[in-house]
Amino acid sequence: METVNRALRTWRTRRRVSQLELAARAGTTQRHVSFIESGRSTPGRSMIIRLAESLSVPIRERNELLLAAGFAPAYPESAPDSPTLAPARQALERILHGHMPYPAVIVDRHGDLLTANPAFRVITQGAAPHLLTPPINLPRLLLHPDGVAPRIINLPEWSRHILEAVRAESARNPTPRLLRLADELATLVPPPAPPAPSYLGLAVPLELRTAHRTLRLITTLTHFGTATDVTLAELRLEAFLPADDVTAATLFALAGPDPGYPHQPVVHSPEHDQAPT
Repeated sequence: METVNRALRTWRTRRRVSQLELAARAGTTQRHVSFIESGRSTPGRSMIIRLAESLSVPIRERNELLLAAGFAPAYPESAPDSPTLAPARQALERILHGHMPYPAVIVDRHGDLLTANPAFRVITQGAAPHLLTPPINLPRLLLHPDGVAPRIINLPEWSRHILEAVRAESARNPTPRLLRLADELATLVPPPAPPAPSYLGLAVPLELRTAHRTLRLITTLTHFGTATDVTLAELRLEAFLPADDVTAATLFALAGPDPGYPHQPVVHSPEHDQAPT
C-alpha cells in the first residue's frame, strides 16, 4: 500500500496545488506540508482529514489515506438499502418522480445505473438485452453500437462529450474501472464532426431518433456535495431536459393524460434482473 505521505503528495500534484497554497487552505505551514510529503513528519488523524478536505479528495479515498496511516476510517459506507440512507433515497425518488415526463437516472461514480424513472425507457428502447442486464453502465449503454448509439443523430459530437466527461471524472477520482471505461469508450467514439447548425453553443444536446420524432435533450448532473457517507457521496442524478418545445410536447404526449407514474422508481442492481426496455 502507498504510504500516506506519498499519497498526499500524489493528490496535491494531481490537483495542481502548491505546498504553500495547500498549507494556507489547511491552516498549517508550508514547512509542515513539506515534512509530511518527504516522510520526515507523520501526520495525525485530524491533519490527514484537513489536508484531504483541502484537496477535495473523495471521502472513500480519505478513508484509504487514514487506513494507510494506521487510523480507522472517518466516513461510514452504508448499504444502499440501509435505514441510514432512507431519507436520501426518498428525496431522490421524489426528484425522479417530479422530473416526469422527462428521463432521469441515478448512477454511481462508475456510471452504473441504480435507479431510473419510467421516462428513461424512451432512451433505452431498442438497446440489446446484454446492455440492459445489471449492472448497467450508462456511458457504455449510450455509446455502444448495440445500445443507443445508432439512434443518436449527432453521435460524433455527443459521444465525445460523454468520453470527456468520463475522462474528467477519472482524472478527479482515478479508479481502475473508470480508466478502463474511458479506454473502452474511446474505441466507440467516431471521428469529430463540425458542429451542427442546431448546436446550442453552451451545451451539447442529445439528438435522439425515436419512433415518433427526433428528440433534442440536454443533461444536468447533480450530486450530494456535503455528504459524509461514502455511498451517498458517490451517487449522481443525471436528468435529461428538453432543448426545445417540440421535444417537451412529445415527451408529454408519450406520457399521456394519466401516466400513472409509480411512487417507487425502477431500481437496478445485481440482485434485480429487470431493466428499462
